[in-house]
Amino acid sequence: MATRRTTSLLVLVAAVAISLSVAPPATALDGGWLPIVDINDPHIQELGGWAVSEHNRREHAALKFNRVVSGQYQIVSGVKYNLIIQASNPDGKYSASLTEQEWTNTRILFSFNPVG
Repeated sequence: MATRRTTSLLVLVAAVAISLSVAPPATALDGGWLPIVDINDPHIQELGGWAVSEHNRREHAALKFNRVVSGQYQIVSGVKYNLIIQASNPDGKYSASLTEQEWTNTRILFSFNPVG
């Protein structure tokens, strides 16, 4: 009997841990902006690189992506991001606003502007 209780407790603890790790914070569900906690996350860095490439394609520019240095996100019909990106040189900072719907494989760059 103790083994069944221990197993049930372990299953419950695992289920709670999984739900906490994948569920967005309650404020994200309200549509509010939240800071990107792990700015070094490979997906966030990849989004920054994509934003620079998309800007270059649209404007026939030649900026070189360095890294995303800060940002925030908002849960909407997908995820909307406001990113601060270093590009071309250490002093070249740009603000990029974009949205991503992973389930449709869609990304849209709304704006890309110099900061400062």
